Amino acid sequence: IVGFPGETEEQFEHTFSLLREMRFDVVHVAAYSPRPGTIACRKYEDNVPLEAKRERLNKIERLQENIAAEINSTYQGKTVEVLVEDKKKGKWYGRTRSDKLVFYEDNVDQLGQLVRVRIDKASPWALQGKIEYNYQ
Repeated sequence: IVGFPGETEEQFEHTFSLLREMRFDVVHVAAYSPRPGTIACRKYEDNVPLEAKRERLNKIERLQENIAAEINSTYQGKTVEVLVEDKKKGKWYGRTRSDKLVFYEDNVDQLGQLVRVRIDKASPWALQGKIEYNYQ
């Protein structure tokens, strides 16, 4: 949560540096907003300006998008095992053992199956590829 009451620019920059150093695959980030009935709302003044919260949120989102793109690009040309979850807009999708979202096209129903997909496109948030049928 960025912009929690009392968060200083120095504290935010420390968090930002830590995220840059750790290079997580995924980061869930949100700007603080008071929620009636919560301890934070009762105990703390919402004293971080909205514009500062937005800037901090955007800065972390841009960092994470770049990190995720770099990490996912390492999958390009590799074959991954995918547990097929569903089909949407003509594409099957599922997740790898490391929780990477993978899309591929195929006419065969593989719902609930483990399939191997050769990755030919990587974006920050998902991978795309072609199913491999001839594997051992």
